[in-house]
Amino acid sequence: MTSQPVIKVHPRPAGFLADLISIAGRAIRQIPRDPAAVIPAVLVPAVFYVMNVGALAKVTHLAAGIDFKAFELPLSVVFAVTGVSRATALVTDIQNGYFDRLLITPVRRLPLLLGLMMADLVLVMALSIPVLALGLVYGVRFSTGAAGMVVFVVLSGLWGLVFTGLPYSIALKTGNPAAVGSSFVLFFPITFLTTAFVPKQALAGWMADVATYNPMTYLLAGLRSLESSGWNPAALVEALVAVSCFGVITMTLALLALHGRVKHR
Repeated sequence: MTSQPVIKVHPRPAGFLADLISIAGRAIRQIPRDPAAVIPAVLVPAVFYVMNVGALAKVTHLAAGIDFKAFELPLSVVFAVTGVSRATALVTDIQNGYFDRLLITPVRRLPLLLGLMMADLVLVMALSIPVLALGLVYGVRFSTGAAGMVVFVVLSGLWGLVFTGLPYSIALKTGNPAAVGSSFVLFFPITFLTTAFVPKQALAGWMADVATYNPMTYLLAGLRSLESSGWNPAALVEALVAVSCFGVITMTLALLALHGRVKHR
């Protein structure tokens, strides 16, 4: 009698990290299938940069004595990384029941959100590179060299990551794609009530007061320091603190929304 071969079954690795990688991997694999969500995130900031430099570079140089090509590049990169997330895909999962099916599996709850955010971090850092390359084509040079450009991309990516807390909180709270789409409106006051087009010392009145308390002001200052003033630890620390403080707010909202979504499941 011939003995049957023994088939060894290896169970899927269990644990927080395995769940995190699994959720993030699925989200990353979905990105190429949704070019409509990615291509505008590159094209719009690129066009925004070209148009603003073409229209305002000479005027700004004469009025404020700044290199507008370098001054505007951080804003355009931040434009590329802000509001880009898998929140719309999460709404689709909620509406078609996939999210609820995940909740009846042993997967941990926190990776359901953090895994998507990991995928977002990869995406937004990738999106910042073409806009950065456009600035280099226009003649922008980094006094901190290649290392400064890496820090520039990472810092921009961290901002893009913490901003995703807003659309995710809306997605988990409402399960409504229109509500998630409208979250991008929050980008405009945060971005343009700051040093978007002129240095802080050129602002006046209530605009200067708002910019002082806007975390974007310090993020842009940190990014601009990498281009112009070399390694400036104070500016970079202020940028990291501003991103972290904003992240505490947005991530708290997202985690509370996740808790509300799963507590009755």
